[in-house]
Amino acid sequence: MDSADRNSRRPYTFDRVVRIMFTVFTLFGVVFLLDALKGVLLPFLVACVIAYLLEPIVKWNMRWTHIKTRLVPVMLTLLEAMAIVTICCIIFVPYLISEASQMANMIRHYATTQFQIPYISESIHSFIRDNIDFNELARMLSKEEWTALIKSTLTSSWNFLSSGLAIIFGILSWLIVILYIIFIMLDYERIMLGFKKLVPVRHRHRTFRVFNDITNAMNRYFRGQFVIAMMVGILFAIGFLIIGLPMGVILGLFIGVLNLVPYLQVISFPITALLCLVAASTGMDFWVILGESALVYLIVQGIQDLILTPRIMGKAMGLNPAIILLSLSIWGTLLGFMGLIIALPLTTLLISYYDTYVVKRPLLRHTHNKQLTK
Repeated sequence: MDSADRNSRRPYTFDRVVRIMFTVFTLFGVVFLLDALKGVLLPFLVACVIAYLLEPIVKWNMRWTHIKTRLVPVMLTLLEAMAIVTICCIIFVPYLISEASQMANMIRHYATTQFQIPYISESIHSFIRDNIDFNELARMLSKEEWTALIKSTLTSSWNFLSSGLAIIFGILSWLIVILYIIFIMLDYERIMLGFKKLVPVRHRHRTFRVFNDITNAMNRYFRGQFVIAMMVGILFAIGFLIIGLPMGVILGLFIGVLNLVPYLQVISFPITALLCLVAASTGMDFWVILGESALVYLIVQGIQDLILTPRIMGKAMGLNPAIILLSLSIWGTLLGFMGLIIALPLTTLLISYYDTYVVKRPLLRHTHNKQLTK
């Protein structure tokens, strides 16, 4: 038996058991503390994610402007991002509200109209009408409801700022997020280097390996998968718009959001079929619109698998989609929206830590790690 096997089968002494129990209690304490402070930490984490996503644009602006300091490129990046968001809101928000209002009218028409579809029994229509509250659904899609939702979103505050003065504190909470974003983006490289310098020299080799695993996973699922999901959502929206599917743009963008977790868009199939069924009540051929929708799914999925994913994410293998969905469910249940933000980094950290310190998989020689340990 070699030394590696002897080290991996160390006896459970009292000291080792105490260390394990201390680690477990520490983990529970950290989760409890995060849950208690999630109202305060949520704006900071949102700002960190936004700064992380915008960092490649900052570097591109630094190369384009030939400015070595980060102040001007950061301000330029924020102006570009604000301009894009403003243009998208001006163009799409009125259209989405109008589309949702039309869909509300179609739902009311479907709920009160008797019609036949070839090869579909009337009992299916009865089952759908009995188990779905179309009046409530139509109310949620009405123009008044969307307008109220937008107003409440713009004026809502974080938990730690909530009070009677909702509008003032709501504006202040968004201002705090913007300030977080600016400060993090200005000192992004210094902050990352500072985290690395906190690690003792003798532990840097293994720690930086874990850090690199997390960085690679985040590059794939916060940047790569974000870009893919955005493109897929746009392609679905264009496809549904071409075939004339009611509320197709909203559905396409929703499928793009689902695509943040690979292959999660399959849960949109029943929604698409229901929209096709509602469209059939207005005179459209159900089987034709359903076949066209299926063709859109096939074309977009082919573009994603054959073009987008290989070009953007390459051949790198990330977390299994089932593990991603499980981690989002667990951390989201424990910590709410903040848990959804930190789910992938924490899951990657736990897996990498287990591989490095428990399983003790062989260390690879990373040039980046060597440079950091010097």
